[in-house]
This record gives sequence, structure tokens and C-alpha cells, in this order.
Amino acid sequence: QFGRTEVIDNTLNPDFVRKFVLDYFFEEKQNLRFDVYNVDSKTNISKPDFLGQAFLALGEVIGGQGSRVERSLTLASPIFIAYSPSPHKEDFSASRGVPGKKCGTILLTAEELSNCRDIATMQLCANKLDKKDFFGKSDPFLVFYRSNEDGTFTICHKTEVVKNTLNPVWQPFSIPVRALCNGDYDRTVKIDVYDWDRDGSHDFIGEFTTSYRELSKAQNQFTVYEVLNPRKKCKKKKYVNSGTVTLLSFSVDSEFTFVDYIKGGTQLNFTVAIDFTASNGNPLQPTSLHYMSPYQLSAYAMALKAVGEIIQDYDSDKLFPAYGFGAKLPPEGRISHQFPLNNNDEDPNCAGIEGVLESYFQSLRTVQLYGPTYFAPVINQVARAAAKISDGSQYYVLLIITDGVISDMTQTKEAIVSASSLPMSIIIVGVGPAMFEAMEELDGDDVRVSSRGRYAERDIVQFVPFRDYVDRSGNQVLSMARLAKDVLAEIPEQLLSYMRTRDIQPRPPPPANSSPTPAPEQ
Repeated sequence: QFGRTEVIDNTLNPDFVRKFVLDYFFEEKQNLRFDVYNVDSKTNISKPDFLGQAFLALGEVIGGQGSRVERSLTLASPIFIAYSPSPHKEDFSASRGVPGKKCGTILLTAEELSNCRDIATMQLCANKLDKKDFFGKSDPFLVFYRSNEDGTFTICHKTEVVKNTLNPVWQPFSIPVRALCNGDYDRTVKIDVYDWDRDGSHDFIGEFTTSYRELSKAQNQFTVYEVLNPRKKCKKKKYVNSGTVTLLSFSVDSEFTFVDYIKGGTQLNFTVAIDFTASNGNPLQPTSLHYMSPYQLSAYAMALKAVGEIIQDYDSDKLFPAYGFGAKLPPEGRISHQFPLNNNDEDPNCAGIEGVLESYFQSLRTVQLYGPTYFAPVINQVARAAAKISDGSQYYVLLIITDGVISDMTQTKEAIVSASSLPMSIIIVGVGPAMFEAMEELDGDDVRVSSRGRYAERDIVQFVPFRDYVDRSGNQVLSMARLAKDVLAEIPEQLLSYMRTRDIQPRPPPPANSSPTPAPEQ
């Protein structure tokens, strides 16, 4: 139990005043349950009548029209329901309603706290960092981590790489305060210093910790942090540090947030592209990455479900274009790098994530896995759709799931550079044991993607290998949650970066008396 409203006497249409503050993360599926009771003080206050309940995700509320949704209250299965007048007193059983009886509806509204609008802009430099490269000096960059309630850390920002220096000066950058500390000014912020390597195996130089409150002191003075390497500190008695990092400047401004745009009606359009090349293995064999086990989902299906089930809350029609690439299509055996999974060239949309999964499984039964691995056709397909929308009402997210080395790197880099000026983001999930060095090049966190002398206007690509998120105990739900948390974390900032570069302001939310988003049809 997280909280409860006040009791409103003698009404069938209560308008509750009490609000609840929740931490909101776009990249997480935050499921909520609302139970409604009737407390009759004239009879037995310790045994309230259960009137109904509603289940939904926080993203459904925020993604609803004007961040408002209406849900029907339903009676749960006839099991024991506990109720306590306060969180610190004993639970009492609640009498149940009558199954089949109309339970009414519940209307939910979400609003964003004002401190979530703050944007911190800072600049850092370093001095006398450890030398990591045999030839030349280090190529340093910083990684910022936000601490979570459970003691873990989540990446919230990476600086650019400064080549061949032990005394780098990084460009100023901006980050939402919410992304840095979620509004808790004393929450730990961990910063790692790395030496960049082309193959992705970046060398750890050292780390230090701070907090938003401590960072904000740099508005009046420089702040110097010692960079410490725990391993070196344990091994060397005379070890002092691995260099220092200085916070040169820090300022805070208020800007529009991701929620402002969603509340104003911006829709996220989700598109899926799945790798059907022969390197995945025969789908009928358990060793295949596409194997349709009756007992568990494949890595492809898990990645699709993990990302799609969160994004679908921000798409009103729940219709998702889904494509495959690298297969031979029946009946003539034509090789295609952009075929609709539902076999409908005129309308590739699938109804909901379950519809995408159903079409994906059907395609596995009908097409022949072949090759090679081309990304450019499907990127250009989504880019053509995104190019038609420039008013901020739509933002496109393309999920590419693949198992191997890309065969059209030059064309793909060209497509990404062109797409970087459009309202779209690209998520690439690598499945299987292959090495994905080429994908790291497409992820512009360290070095911005370029093609024929042209650099990407924005960083729009996020790549992760799925194997890094697989739970060792085999818990697929946990594996999917970990994956979604990392691959979706950059989407809000990528959307905001597009809106800022085009000077697009969020539309005002609809008036409070307008119709809220109804429940989706089951």
C-alpha cells in the first residue's frame, strides 16, 4: 500500500483532494492498483465494503489525453482482501461487492512537480589523468550515474571523448535535474572516468561521487574532485589519485519537460524491425535465436515485448508497423530487407504488441531465413514517415533487433545522419553471442556518427547487447525490465533535443472538463 485518500461522506461521485507523489521513469513499467471502499461509520468502520478496483500503469495516465484516464472499476476474484484504517494498525477483512454489479468508474489525473522542469548546465575539465594508451595519451570521457532507491546506479549522461590528452576540457552540456537526481538534491551522483577504445572495451581510470546540492555550489566557486581507482588504491601504498576533475561552471534553468509534450498531445509512434537472416539458426531447432519454445520467449520476443509494452502507453491507436529483413519470401523466393510481418504491404500495422508478436511468429513459419543484414532500408522507411511531421505532434521510435554484423554500414550511417534531423530515435538490440563492435560505432554516445563529412545533428541511436541484461536465474520478467530501463532511458532527452533544435513548444493540454482517455478495448 502506497497511500490512501480522505473519506468523503454521503456521495456516489466523490472528488478526492489528496494527492500522491510518485517517482516517474519513462523507461520503467510502473504498475498501479487502485482499490475503492465504502466506510460506513454508523455500522462497522473496521469492516468497509469493497466497491471495486482498477489496474493500470503510470505511463497510461501520463500518456492519456491531457494526462487523464478513466477506467472502469471491477470486482476482483473472490479472495481475501485486507484493509487497514492506517498503515500502522492491524488489517481487517473487507466485505465484498456483488459479482456482475456495475462498480462505476475512476478518473485519474497526473501532473508534474515544478522542480522536474529544472535543467542543469555544467562544464568540467580534468588534470593529470592516468595514461592508459601505450601509444599516445588517454582519450578521456565521463559517465554520470543516478543512484536508485535500491542502491543500484543508472547511466544518465555521457560526455564526448576528448582525444589524446591527460588534461581534457569537455564541452558544456545540459541535463534535466530529474534525470540527475530525481528531484532529491542529496542523492548520490557517481561519475566514472574512462579512456575510450575503438573496440568498446573502454579502460577505467577512476571515479568520484557528489550530489546535485554539492554540484550547485559551483555557481559561486570551482569544485575539485579527486579521481580514485579502488584497485590501485588497494595495491599501491603510495597511491594518491588518478588525477582530478574540476567543475568549472554550473547553472540551472527551467525548460519544458518530456511530460509537457506528452500532456500536450505528442504521440510516440513505435516501429519494429526484426532480423530474419540465416545466422540466427533454424527456428525449428532449440539452438536458434528464433526458436519458438512452448515454455519461454526467445531473446527476440523478450526484447520486443520489453520495449513495446512501455512505449504503447504513449500511442493512442496502439497500431504498430512491424517489418522483417534478410529473408526470402514465398512463393518466388525474393530476398527482402523490409517486408511487413503481417504480409500486408498496404497496411503493415499490427494491433498492439501482442499483434506484433503474433505476426512475428507467423512470419517465422512462412519465410526462409537468408541474408545479408541491411539496416538502411527500414531506417529510411521510418524516416520518410517522420519527415512528413514537423509540428511536434508525432515522434517516431524504431526498434531494430539483430543477431550479427551489419552488411551495409556505409548506407546505414548515411541513413542515420539524415534521420538525425527528424523527429525519430533508433534503438538497436543485439541478441546472441556475436561481437557487436560495429554497433558501438552507430551509438553516438562517444563519437558522433558521420557520413561523407556530414555529422549527425543529434545522437539518436542507442545500442545494447541483450546478453548484458539476462538474469542468471532465468527470470525473464527481470531480464526484460533491465533491458527496457537502459534502452529507453535516452528517449525523453532525444525527443526534447529535437523539440529544442526546432523551437517547438508543447501544446497546451486539453481543458479539465474534456473527455479523458477511455480504457482500451479488451
